[in-house]
Amino acid sequence: MPRGFRKLSKRALPELDNPWEDSQVPEKLHNRIEAGRRLAERLADLKRNPDVVVLALPRGGVPIACAIATALQLPLDVFLVRKLGVPGYEELALGALAAGGVELVDPDMVEEFGLSAQDVKMVVDRETAELQRREAIFRGTRTALDLHGRTAVLVDDGIATGSTMRAAIEGVKKAGAARVIVAAGVAPLSTALMLRQETDDTVCLLMPRELVAVGAFYEEFPQLDDDDVLALLANAWRHGANVAA
Repeated sequence: MPRGFRKLSKRALPELDNPWEDSQVPEKLHNRIEAGRRLAERLADLKRNPDVVVLALPRGGVPIACAIATALQLPLDVFLVRKLGVPGYEELALGALAAGGVELVDPDMVEEFGLSAQDVKMVVDRETAELQRREAIFRGTRTALDLHGRTAVLVDDGIATGSTMRAAIEGVKKAGAARVIVAAGVAPLSTALMLRQETDDTVCLLMPRELVAVGAFYEEFPQLDDDDVLALLANAWRHGANVAA
């Protein structure tokens, strides 16, 4: 059985007030590109820092990461993660996978749904194959950027429970990142506060008390396919973001 998530102490969380409240941020973001530009403003002190790498979590994190990397002239790469859905209830997170062999499973979900080791293995095997497929498509022949001793900025359009982002955090730490920053357009306040316990910084533009759907916080939220991701990455690499730094 894959190892489970480390439990976070609720007592360690501060009072649920928004510590990053910003009256300049609207109740909704126009689109992912706007989110990326606003996050770049929040991360402006990282501009042109050769020790910083921007990592997009495909697919939704790619437009935002491209905007950040282009604005701040930082190296850009993808970092693959996959949610593990509960069999028959795939919208519920059983756990997550991340590049580099990170595999996290929530033991509470396993117990609640009475899942066997074989049930979990079937989900893990299926999502591992999809992660590897996307890795091959999005990176092609490019070598993954070296994260050893660097600051990894993990970018997504939205975070719900945080399971996939926590897998990504572990993945970049396993790859040798010295510091980890999470940047997202929207996340529930409770999730953002928990992620702060596992990162050096967590920057979210919108932090509602409840989040049912990430897309509800964007005026424009088109679904992205593999071709969209490839086009966005190619454009960013041509216009300011760099891949070899």
